[in-house]
Amino acid sequence: MPQYGLLINYQYCTGCQSCEVACKEEHDFPVGKWGIRVFDDGPWQKDDSDDAGRCFNWNKIPVPTDLCAERLGKHREPVCVHHCLANCMKFGTISELADELAKSPKQVLWVPTEG
Repeated sequence: MPQYGLLINYQYCTGCQSCEVACKEEHDFPVGKWGIRVFDDGPWQKDDSDDAGRCFNWNKIPVPTDLCAERLGKHREPVCVHHCLANCMKFGTISELADELAKSPKQVLWVPTEG
């Protein structure tokens, strides 16, 4: 049986948090519990602008905690992938996603642990 994962290209994540909202709604998580969170990586000063050091940037990185086992059992993709407005998340087998991961440096491949 193939193992599945989630590939997140954080270069394109806008930080809209639609994945967080969709996940909380799908699973009816209480306040303080999350199935996916969008974290900030930054700020850092951009070196490609002529702004005398006044321009900063951030990466927004979605970090999941599960892969929607109930939805997968019904042959549906995780709700965070379905609702990602930037289309920066891909769900698939680890081997498929590993091939995609090699194409871009600003991606993370998330593989859930079993048990």
